[in-house]
Amino acid sequence: MENITADLGTWIRQYQDLIEVFVLVFLTLLASWIAGRVLDSLEKRFAATKNVYDDAVLFAARKPLVWLILLLGLSHAAEIAGSDAEVELFELIAPLRTLGVIVLVAMFAWRAVRFVEERVISPEFSEQPVDATTATAIGKLLRLSILITAVITAAQTLGFSIAGLLAMGGVGGIAIGFAARDLLANFFGALMIYMDRPFAVGEWIRSPDRNIEGTVEEIGWRLTRIRTFDRRPLYVPNAIFTQIALENPGRMSNRRIFETVGVRYTDVGVLPKILEDVRSMLSEHPDIAQDRILMVNFDSFGASSLDFMVYAFTKTTVWTEFHVVKEDVLFKIAAIIAGHGGEIAFPTRTLHVDSMPVEDRPATVEATQTSEQGEKPA
Repeated sequence: MENITADLGTWIRQYQDLIEVFVLVFLTLLASWIAGRVLDSLEKRFAATKNVYDDAVLFAARKPLVWLILLLGLSHAAEIAGSDAEVELFELIAPLRTLGVIVLVAMFAWRAVRFVEERVISPEFSEQPVDATTATAIGKLLRLSILITAVITAAQTLGFSIAGLLAMGGVGGIAIGFAARDLLANFFGALMIYMDRPFAVGEWIRSPDRNIEGTVEEIGWRLTRIRTFDRRPLYVPNAIFTQIALENPGRMSNRRIFETVGVRYTDVGVLPKILEDVRSMLSEHPDIAQDRILMVNFDSFGASSLDFMVYAFTKTTVWTEFHVVKEDVLFKIAAIIAGHGGEIAFPTRTLHVDSMPVEDRPATVEATQTSEQGEKPA
C-alpha cells in the first residue's frame, strides 16, 4: 500500500503541470459556458424593461466577456505548460494577454456606444427619441476617443514611449496638415454642422448658390450624402457648407400660396364682390392659417385682364398636402368668379381698322379681332 501511494505521488509530481493545465482549461471552458447561460438569463430579464442602457451593457459584454474568460484561462494554462521550457515565445504570453484585455475592453465600450446610438434615436426603443444628427456626432466622438485611448494604452504596454509618440505625432501632424488641407477642412465642416445644426438627417435642404437639393441621408466626417428628388445620391464635401447659403424648407412653419388671378375688363363691376367673397372663403377655410398674413387685393391693370393678388399661408408644411390645399383654394376662387357671372381672362388683342372715305370704300369692310389662337371677325 505504501508503495502504491509513493508511486502515485511520484506520478502526480511528474505530471503535475499537465494536470494543472488540464484542470485550468476545463475550468475555463466551464466558466465561459456558465457566463453564456447567465447572460441569456439576464437578457430575458432586461427585455421586460425599457431601459436602453442595461440592454447596451448586456449586448456589449456578451462576446468580450466570453473571450476574456478564454483569454485569461488559456494564457495562464500556456504559462504553466511552458514554465519549464526555455523558449522565448512563452515570454510573450504576459504582454499579449494584457494587449488582449485592452482590445476586449475597447471592444466592449465600442459596442455599448454603438448600441445606445442606434436605440436612442428610434421611437420604438425611446419615448423621447434623440435627434439623429446629435446622437451620431456624440457616438462618433466617443468611438474616436475609445480608439485613441486603446491605441495609446496598447503602445505603452508594448514598451513604446508615449512622449516620443506624441512628439512624433506633433511633427507629423504639421506635415499631414499641409498635405491634407481639404480633408481637415471637411472634418471641421462636419464639426460645424454638428455644432450649429443647420440641418439634420432626414431633412430637406436646398442651396440657392449651388445645384444642391434633396433629403439628407447621412452626415459623415468628410462627406454628407443627400438623396435628390430623382432618387440619385449626391455626395457633398462638408467644407462646402461653410461657404454657401443654405435653405432648410423642412423647418418652415407654414407654406405660402401666392397667386395672381385675372378677370375680364368687362367684369370690373363685379370685381369688388369677387374679392370680398374670396377673402371670406379664405378666412373660413380650415386649412388656411388665420394667424398669418391673408391678403386678397386688386393688384394691377393687366394687358388683357384685371389682376388681383391672393396671398395666404397653409397650416401644413407637407409638400403633398400643401398642393391639395392649394388646388382646393384655386377651384373655389374659380367657382366664386363664375358665380358672379365673371370669367377668368386669357391674353387677347383687338385690331381696329380706321374708316375709309366713302368714294374709296369697298363694298364690304371687315374688321378682325385677333387672339393668341388666331383672328376672328370683329
